[in-house]
Amino acid sequence: MFSAFTQMYKTRDLRKKLLFTLGVIVLYRIGAHVPIPGVSYPNVQRCVDAATSGEVGLLGLVNAFSGGALLQITVFALGILPYITASIILQLLTVVIPKLDTLKKEGPAGQAKITQYTRYLTVGLAVLQGTGLVATARSGALFPGCPVASAIVPDTGVFTTAVMVVTITAGTACVMWLGELITERGIGNGMSMLIFISIASTLPAALWAVKQQGKILDGWLNFGSVVLVGLAMVGLVVFVEQAQRRVPVQYAKRMVGRRSYGGTATYIPLKVNQAGVVPVIFASSVLYIPALIAQFSHSTSGWAAWITGNFVKGDHPYYVAAYFLLIVFFAFFYVAITFNPEDVSNNIRRAGGFIPGIRAGRPTAEYLSYVLNRLTWPGSIYLGLIALVPTVAFASFGGANQLTGTSILIIVSVGLETVKQINSQIEQHSYEGFLR
Repeated sequence: MFSAFTQMYKTRDLRKKLLFTLGVIVLYRIGAHVPIPGVSYPNVQRCVDAATSGEVGLLGLVNAFSGGALLQITVFALGILPYITASIILQLLTVVIPKLDTLKKEGPAGQAKITQYTRYLTVGLAVLQGTGLVATARSGALFPGCPVASAIVPDTGVFTTAVMVVTITAGTACVMWLGELITERGIGNGMSMLIFISIASTLPAALWAVKQQGKILDGWLNFGSVVLVGLAMVGLVVFVEQAQRRVPVQYAKRMVGRRSYGGTATYIPLKVNQAGVVPVIFASSVLYIPALIAQFSHSTSGWAAWITGNFVKGDHPYYVAAYFLLIVFFAFFYVAITFNPEDVSNNIRRAGGFIPGIRAGRPTAEYLSYVLNRLTWPGSIYLGLIALVPTVAFASFGGANQLTGTSILIIVSVGLETVKQINSQIEQHSYEGFLR
């Protein structure tokens, strides 16, 4: 590992990419602490300090995705979440709208067009979410247990509200631009890297909050227990994320003129967790909608009180059951729309390939569908356990909103992908040096 780091710093191109990525990350973290106009930050700090024990409910995970900027109501309050939501929506619409599906199959030109649509949709979602954030802060629902929550936004005029929404939207557009810069000129996927940095920046404070919950000895025992559980979860995530089912594919040898092509053997890598972290994000979003409606209803009885009592705390049995079932459902749903066995089967047949023991065409598609369903079941259950076990286990500790399985899953996944990309570039430079 240390030799890889040494070789990375010795390689000029990789060193420039690394320094550029670090510079963009510094700018991103600075923007996460720049205040927006119209907000009383002494009141914000009082409410944030009072909410460190996990009183912010479902907003804790969203706040972790923004690096703590959401509850601080800064320029980068929304972080990269609008772009993620827009990307997922465009990916889903690609299956429904034939024009988008045609653009997806056109290669780089079509993908550039879809990326442009994603940017437009990101700005639109930022306006909607920024307006919702400002309205939530003005009503005092952002910090329900804080006595000065309704005084966070002293001026409720139209002009001040418009300036706040425009500032948050501009911050989201800037975050999107920084992520694209990392992808183009830096190391790794820019959007994933910004999420990684946002979540990682909240972990030290969350761990320290766990230690502060008990007395001196109990606090350190809680701290050590959380660290051990976290390391065990990291090991499990690495093991499952690297696991894959390799479906062998054999290509027949054919003669073109005097040359022979094909005759090679390869495989189709099907991951156990083919859907990634998307089902967890979908399930969190669906569960957040009724809780948000209940917050704005200001009702102390009836359905709103039932939702507030059963679907806000992460350790409630109803919440746990609904969250787990939604994750399993969205795992199958997302895999079904992103991996089409019939398209893969047709591509294999056009290239003159076949799966040993399986006839080309429809039998191949049915076989791939069968294998994918068998893999998705353990993958979806794994996602549900990863998302719920740390949340339930840490429910009695402070900082439980940041110490979630979703955070661990994202950090480990992004770290693995970044390391793979760095290793591939190091190997590429080693080949260039050999050829020279």
